[in-house]
Amino acid sequence: MSARDRDEVGTSALRSCDESARTVPEGGLRAPTLGRGPRARHLYLHLPFCAHRCGYCDFVTVTGHAGEHGGYVDALLAELELERALLADEVETVFLGGGTPTFTEPGALARLLAGLPAAGETTVEANPETVTPELAALLREHGVDRVSLGAQSFQPHLLEVLERRARPEEVRGAVRTLQEAGFDNVSLDLIYGIPGQSADDLERDLAEALALAPEHISAYELEAKPGTRFTHGYGDELERQAEAMEDYFERVVGTLTAAGYRWYETANFCRIERDRDLRARHNLGYWLGRDYLGLGVGAVSTVGRRRWRNTPGLARYLASLRCGRRPQREVEELEPETTARGRVMLGLRLDEPLRLAGLRSAVDAEALARLERHGLVAATDETLALTWRGRFLGGGVTAELLTAAR
Repeated sequence: MSARDRDEVGTSALRSCDESARTVPEGGLRAPTLGRGPRARHLYLHLPFCAHRCGYCDFVTVTGHAGEHGGYVDALLAELELERALLADEVETVFLGGGTPTFTEPGALARLLAGLPAAGETTVEANPETVTPELAALLREHGVDRVSLGAQSFQPHLLEVLERRARPEEVRGAVRTLQEAGFDNVSLDLIYGIPGQSADDLERDLAEALALAPEHISAYELEAKPGTRFTHGYGDELERQAEAMEDYFERVVGTLTAAGYRWYETANFCRIERDRDLRARHNLGYWLGRDYLGLGVGAVSTVGRRRWRNTPGLARYLASLRCGRRPQREVEELEPETTARGRVMLGLRLDEPLRLAGLRSAVDAEALARLERHGLVAATDETLALTWRGRFLGGGVTAELLTAAR
């Protein structure tokens, strides 16, 4: 089917409340109506629109749908009303991710932000080339207090490989624009392990990021999923880069901690300030196993003992909400052991000890004793944590701790 055919099918789906919009996938059902049950304090909204789809991306994104931004915001707000009972009276965090949320038509974005509950932290992801004084003012006016900026790299040849449109000077300019608008909580995303990247390139990227003095830095190992055009084009180079990842990771941690940033999660660092905790509160909710509600195409929620994912099909999602119905969803009933294992895997990514109450069944006692002897974990009767050395081997250490619990 051609791209044009797909667009025409999507358009016809939006014109009617047909039976397909009500179909629940095999093994799926609607999100629960919990009443007095658990309620989420963290809210995620997915805005899928992008000017261009990068070759390494496997998120739910769409291009070429400029006329649907307003209708999509209508759908998000309708889904929010349908699921309002799943949100706590006081919401701790709101996060707008994508896609490129700041690529959304400004009037639609403003209307969405105006319709969201107040929160202790409201974050919006942005691409540097979308950040203008007008956008920054719009975000400030509507209660956004944190912006996560996708820099990825400051090296032109690496940005070209990643198919990123912003140039280094646009990244710097975006940070200045946000700061001049009054934002005092800006996060920069960096990627390492890019095809063609050298250790010197990484050092220059870290230096450029530190020169901007952001409150938060996320530094992620490039993960190119099988089947993306990125893996087809750079497969051999990605294998070569995989051999350098351990060195790159140590450089990232060493450079950022030496500059006074707290390495509070495997890939995340924040400035240390006496009167502010600059960790990403929304993401902390995930890592600490808190309930969260996700709205939008492809969005995931975990509330109580259920996890569900909205349909990744934009036309199907819009058609359902236009008819006042929840979108199609795949739902998983979470067994206590699954929840416990997830809590251990995510909790050990943090620099604070994980409380073991209710989680001991997910930890292999023999592996724990062995790893403790090797200086990779530190345990008490009540808590478990990876040591500094263990954190550099985090995934492998955690997997070994959980081996017998599978």
